[in-house]
Formats: sequence, structure tokens, C-alpha cells
Amino acid sequence: MTRTPHRPTPDAPRLPESKYAMKTIHALRLSSLCALGSLAAVSSFAQDSGYYYGGLSIGQSRAKIDEPRITAALLGAGLATTGMSRNETDTAYKLFGGYQFTPNFALEGGYFNLGKFGFTSTTVPAGTLNGQIKLQGVNLDLVGTLPLTEHWSAIGRVGAQYAQARDSFSGTGAVTVLNPNPSRNETNYKVGAGLQYAFSPSLLVRAEAEHYRINDAVGNHGGVNAVSVSLVFPFGRAPEAAPRAAAAPAFVEPAAVPVAAPVVVAAEPAPAPPVVEAPARRRVTFSADSLFAFDRWAVRPEGKAALDKFAQDLKGTRFDVVTVEGHTDRLGSPAYNRKLSLRRAEAVKSYLVAPGGIDAAKISAVGKGESDPVTKPGQCKGNKPTPKLIACLQPDRRVDVDVSGTR
Repeated sequence: MTRTPHRPTPDAPRLPESKYAMKTIHALRLSSLCALGSLAAVSSFAQDSGYYYGGLSIGQSRAKIDEPRITAALLGAGLATTGMSRNETDTAYKLFGGYQFTPNFALEGGYFNLGKFGFTSTTVPAGTLNGQIKLQGVNLDLVGTLPLTEHWSAIGRVGAQYAQARDSFSGTGAVTVLNPNPSRNETNYKVGAGLQYAFSPSLLVRAEAEHYRINDAVGNHGGVNAVSVSLVFPFGRAPEAAPRAAAAPAFVEPAAVPVAAPVVVAAEPAPAPPVVEAPARRRVTFSADSLFAFDRWAVRPEGKAALDKFAQDLKGTRFDVVTVEGHTDRLGSPAYNRKLSLRRAEAVKSYLVAPGGIDAAKISAVGKGESDPVTKPGQCKGNKPTPKLIACLQPDRRVDVDVSGTR
């Protein structure tokens, strides 16, 4: 198409990044980096090792149409703008998958579609300029997770995305468009932050806000923001074992101590020596799955009920020593397992002292990690944390309480 001599028409208008978008990106970038910085301090390999996951999300995207620049571009072509309508929001969705290396870090990739945005500007002399942009692409993110409670976690992400921007411009009346269909593919960054809720080991729900840096195919870089809700489906994670805290702990009664027969001197019987009661020893084993949530060391309500029953049964006993031993299975790193087993043993000790009423000076806690398994070598085969292997190793995840004393 050629320009008219008296009204030169502009090329496709440019849609630069707005102040609104700049404020949003700085806020999201700061929150994401803070979250990832916090996570780095607590990163460690989990007892359930890594696992794959997949998911999908849907939400709303928003871009900022730069009306002043479009108006200036039309004015430079000899056209005055009398009005503009804008479409700055649309539906966005993602399909994604990833690998959770530790409880705190995952690598995630996927496909995203941010929807389409556009405007219609009316001009004098009479005419209209219509513009539309469609955005989609693929991304690869580092996702950090910081547990807040048993079910809630904060998440932050930073990554790279390869986006395709496809524009469509058309003019009517006095407006003529020289390049009606520009497009551009470019790699840029994206950041995000949000919250995650674990309904179960096999279903997570996320609410996130993300910012995508985009080339709009007409020479400008701008930002597109998206808020979304995601369903995440971990693969290969075993469900938590059903709590067994309601069952009364099984006590191992001490063996009877033989008493020596009285010695007879001459014809007069000697008095029988007094019977000395040997210190009673009791060893009680609690399943870790009944006391704690998955990969946690805070005693859950069902576990407190079991410890209350145990403490009640010990009323009236004079203790010499009480030892609480924490044990884990062999999945995960030995260092992490020792730390987890010690934290669980200390949590049980603290509960038995208050409100259990056991003298704190006579109770100690140790973490054995994976060093003293109940399962036999070769009984549970494999190293990958499949549901079958996790269930087989369940007896190894336990807390033993040894009590020596007299009643």
C-alpha cells in the first residue's frame, strides 16, 4: 500500500511498557527473590526424595495498552484521535510438568497462553485503526517452596520464557496500515509468587501472580501480568499412612527375677532375704506415621492422644531414666534423616515432659536416623521412593521410648 500525499499513515502503533507494568514487575521480582533467598537457607534432601508432577492452571491476564503513544503515532500521520476502546484483559492458561528435587526446590517447564489484547481508535478525518496482539510460548522455571504450616507453603519462581507475539492491524477510512501482521519470537524472563495448599500427597492447589516480559512485535518491550489457580498432581508419592494413634501402646513386661532360696544353718532356719524389686524396663514403639505428618516433626493431634495414653499408664512409676529414640527409613540422605529423627525424638520428649508430667532431668532424646532398621536386608528392594517401597519401609519410621524405673 502507498501513503497518501496529504495524510501519511503510520506503521503499526507501538505498545510500550507502562508505569503500571513496571511497578508490578518490581514488586513481583522482589517477592520472588525474597522467597527464593529464604528457601536457600533451609534447602535439604527429603526423606521421600524426588518425584515428578504435572498440572494445569487457568486465570486472568492483563496488559496495558499505551493510548498516549498510539495517539501520538496517529497524530504524526496527520490523524487526530477522537476516541479509543481498549481490551486489556483475557483468559490465560498453562499446562506444565516438573521434577521436585527436594521439598524446597523444583524445576518446572510448560506451555502458556496469555490470550489476546487489542484496541480500536477512531480518527479525524474519519477512519479507524484496529490492533490486536496474541501471546503464547513455553517456559522453564526454578520453583522454590517454603513450608508455612502442615498444609500451607509459600512459593516463588524465576525463569526464562520463549514467547511468540502475533499482531494484527487494520485500518478503515483515512487510516492505512503498512504492515498488517507483524510477529516476533523472543526469549525473556518471567517471575512469580504465590501460595500452595496440600490437600493430600497426590493433590496440591496453587494461587499465583506472575509477570511475563514480552516483545510486542512492533519494537517495544512490555509486561503482561497473570493471576491463576493451578491444580498440581504429584506422581509416585505415597499417601500418608492412616493414623494409628488411637491404639494403646503395647508394653513389654519385664521378666521375673529369680530369688535365691533361704540358707539353713544348723537346725534353726535363717530368715529369708528380702526380695529386691529390679528396675522395670518398658520399651514402647510408636509408628512415626501415626505421630507426625509426612516429612514433619510437629506432633499431630492423633499422636498427642497416643502419648497422653502412654503418660497416663506410667503414673506412679519412679523413673531411673527415659530414652526417646527417633528412627527413619533409608530413603533420602543420611544427614537429613539423622536431623529429622532427632527433631521427632525431641518433639516426643517435649510432649512427655509437658503436659505428660515426666521429669525433664530424667528423659533424653537421640536421633538414630536410618542406622537401626527393623526391616531385613533385601526385604524392601529398590531405591526409588515408589508407593510400594515407602509402604514396605514403614516399620523403619518409628519412635522408640525406653523406660527404666520401679513402680
